[in-house]
Amino acid sequence: MNDMTIGLTHYLVLSAALFCMGLFTMTTKRNAIGILIGVELVLNSAALNFVAFDRYMGPGRIDGLIGAIFVIVLAAAEAAIAVGICINLYKNLATVDVDRAASLKG
Repeated sequence: MNDMTIGLTHYLVLSAALFCMGLFTMTTKRNAIGILIGVELVLNSAALNFVAFDRYMGPGRIDGLIGAIFVIVLAAAEAAIAVGICINLYKNLATVDVDRAASLKG
């Protein structure tokens, strides 16, 4: 019988993959929406780490869950502010290309 259990290592590998995909997305995309998707992937990888360590470090601890909730709230606030910035950028330049946003310096 093959005992297939999911351990902490599996969660950490998944989190590392999410982090790498988010970092790759942030560095290669030129449009603001793509960069925001990359930031969300990085934040989700951090939340997954918090929950995984909370699950495997001992019973009765909620430190990781509180950290994950904080990351979720941070991601929601970041998304709300970033959407407003993207709308303003599109209104002024008719594009969401971040290279063109440098012309908005005051």
